[in-house]
This record gives sequence, structure tokens and C-alpha cells, in this order.
Amino acid sequence: MSVQSADPRLLGRQLKRVAFDAETIAARVAELGREITAAYPSGELLVLGLLKGSFIFLSDLVRQVERPLQVDFLVASSYGDATASSGNVRLLYDPSTSFEGKHVLLVEDIVDSGRTLSHLMDLVGERKPRSLEICALLHKHLAEHLRYGVKFIGFDAPNEFLVGYGLDHAENFRHLPYVASLE
Repeated sequence: MSVQSADPRLLGRQLKRVAFDAETIAARVAELGREITAAYPSGELLVLGLLKGSFIFLSDLVRQVERPLQVDFLVASSYGDATASSGNVRLLYDPSTSFEGKHVLLVEDIVDSGRTLSHLMDLVGERKPRSLEICALLHKHLAEHLRYGVKFIGFDAPNEFLVGYGLDHAENFRHLPYVASLE
């Protein structure tokens, strides 16, 4: 599906194509909610969103999980305004929430290089959670630096720079209701 630059949400930019439309995303997020509900039948569940990219996915996801849970966030940066990770992961916000003894589900928008996720999994793992897993909306399967498995995957992603549904380029395009590749 092509995306016309006449769409006022695109700031005059052209997108190559829509990779995942809003309806497809909604259906898969509902499925992920059921999978997560089944995977955590008991114990405290903390859903930890990696901001900013995961915020739309996380908000839709937690409303599909049919069990008690808590939500908190981490803010890390490794991209700046580039289209590739710099490899330099900086933690900009670290929650004061205790992770000890809780099931912690780290929610990410996209697994790309794996550098950021590996760093964050190490950091969260030091806080003695009962379990620690990753849920990602998109996985490129190129994560040569990721030392952890991704338990819940929304979609296998094409090797393109993707925007929309929380994913951005230089803080633009997060608000698009679909995921598209940037021209």
C-alpha cells in the first residue's frame, strides 16, 4: 500500500509503503495480550515500557492483558536523529519501582541491533526480578548484539527504517496509526 505525501501527518515526506496497517496491528496486539495473560497466571507482573517508541504499543497491549499488572517506563537513547543506532546507550529515566520478586516484561517497539535491549536487560536483571522477558512489536532478526531471546513478537519486520505507531525519525511520525517504511 503506497502512502501519499498529501497526507498532512507526513510533513510533506514520502513513505515507501505501509508495512502493517492499523487493523493488522490491532488484531496482533489482541493476540499478544492473550499470550501474555496465559504466560503469567500468577505473581506480580510489571510491564516496563521503553520510551518513547513503545508508548502507543504498550498502552494498547496492557488493555488486552486480562490480569492485574503494573506499568512503569525506562527512557534510553541510542539513536538521536540518526537512522541507525549509535551503540552508545544512555539511560535518561530510571524508575524507582522495585523489580524484586516480580515478573518483569520489558516492552520495546522494535528489535534492531540489540545493543539497547541487552544493556537494559542487564540493568533490570541486577534488580532481582522473579522473571524477565522481552515483548517487541517488531523484530528485524538482525540483532547481532542481543544476548537475550524475545519471548513475545508482534511481527517480523522488514530490514527498512520504519516509522509510525510510536516509531519515529527525529521525533516525527510517532502518531501515524500504521507502521510504514521511510523513503
